[in-house]
Amino acid sequence: MLVTNPILPGFHPDPSLLRVGQDYYIANSTFEWFGGVEIHHSRNLVDWEFVTRPLSTKDHLDMKGNPASGGIWAPCLSFSDGLFWLIFTDVKSWNDGPFKDSHNYLTTASDIRGPWSTPVYLNSSGFDASLFHEEGKKWYLNMEWDYREPGHATFSGILLQEFDAVARKLVGPVTKIFRGSPIGLVEGPHLYKKDGWYYLVTAEGGTEYGHAVTVARSRSLKGPYELHPGNPLVTSRGLPSLALQKAGHGSWCDTPDGRWFLAFLTGRPLPGRKDCVLGRETSLAELKWVDDWPVLKEGGNSPPASFTIEPELAPRKPPVPPSITYTFHDEDFRRDFMTLRTPWDPLTYSITERPGWLRIHGKESPVSVHSQALLARRQTDFCFTADTVLDFEPRSFQHMAGLIYRYDESNQYYLRASWNEERKTRTLGLLVFDRKVMTLPLGRNEVDIGSGEVRLRLTVRYAVAQFWWTKGNQPWQTVGPELDAGVISDDWGGLGFTGAYVGMACQDLWEQKFPADFALFTYSADRSD
Repeated sequence: MLVTNPILPGFHPDPSLLRVGQDYYIANSTFEWFGGVEIHHSRNLVDWEFVTRPLSTKDHLDMKGNPASGGIWAPCLSFSDGLFWLIFTDVKSWNDGPFKDSHNYLTTASDIRGPWSTPVYLNSSGFDASLFHEEGKKWYLNMEWDYREPGHATFSGILLQEFDAVARKLVGPVTKIFRGSPIGLVEGPHLYKKDGWYYLVTAEGGTEYGHAVTVARSRSLKGPYELHPGNPLVTSRGLPSLALQKAGHGSWCDTPDGRWFLAFLTGRPLPGRKDCVLGRETSLAELKWVDDWPVLKEGGNSPPASFTIEPELAPRKPPVPPSITYTFHDEDFRRDFMTLRTPWDPLTYSITERPGWLRIHGKESPVSVHSQALLARRQTDFCFTADTVLDFEPRSFQHMAGLIYRYDESNQYYLRASWNEERKTRTLGLLVFDRKVMTLPLGRNEVDIGSGEVRLRLTVRYAVAQFWWTKGNQPWQTVGPELDAGVISDDWGGLGFTGAYVGMACQDLWEQKFPADFALFTYSADRSD
């Protein structure tokens, strides 16, 4: 069976791959999106099903005030002693000068679905922490951040320290076991042992177009580590024609029948562009071993567009339908929808105040990094349509609600209903945020929509985004000009780490409580190309 990469489309970066018996798990970074860390499960490495977001309460994770692309970086999921161990970083600052405030924690659970323990603080000397289990001992790794050295040297190496599983704290000396390869920017360490060798897998080159997976090995846990003779193991560096770019940040596991697979992140740019609207996604490649070194089964070090799974390993589930309509009679929709920085709060989001509808009570503005009232899901396809039914009767221009297409606070498009006090009517208009600058393309000529329910729509076809609206049985009408979907990407406004989301939002800049009701939300992918 030929399987096409990526296996987790849309924003699913920094995969931590784990096998427990017949079950495979992947944990991904979630950054400022809540709940923290997203875990998928598979029995065949082909069909991946969402399982849980372990950091689901404020006791697990408090991200109020975290900057865009801060929050959860590079989790590590492992299994030992009958427990799942999850190491994660909560980044409080990262792009304001020489410092990065990155705090590392541990949580555990006997069942992957939880409950997960209250996180234990570990350290803050760097990010991308992980845990290695060996013969009754546990070893903790993280990259070290040296604020004194500008450029590549700030990524000063990989640190190792023993972790006391009983006391739940780090103990003993800290050893720098690897300073990286000439590629530089070493981060994302994972440690494995096979046939007497310790293998250190790291990310290098920065998580953009120079990204790579670096491998080194040693007979001793603390090194010295020799570099893979064919390093990097996988990369897209210098190969602009590849469909899968940014290949890097990997982890691996074996299968019960002795095969080995590497999970790593990739990015798919828009045709003819460098903008990866879908964010960094998760791909897989099979490995083979040559002279006790891992290499890609296909040869070379370019990320494979596909890989093969033996039929007996892969009883298939029905494919994910291209179109899904979310209703709000229960909370099943929450599997695909996330909030920003703060957990689901029944005082903000409710499906019981008006049965069959999702009620969102307005909070702060679309540029707040504290308390936004927003529910959104990933864009997973280059071409899609999203629409929703909105019932909203604003009383002030400071009341807003509608359909939002966003990368972060600096780059987003918002089709929102509000109140026009001059015309004494409800209007529909666009807020466009491009590199932090807000414009209103319609100016004072917003669309007069009267009262009652309206339907809002967004169509995206590669780099072209267009908003629409209708009411009753009227034909769909465009709102505003065609917009550049490339703005909603890592690559547009400078360095960032997430991906495009589309969803529902409500703001009350007056009293932080005025509600908007949504009857449904539909996401339909066009995969005809």
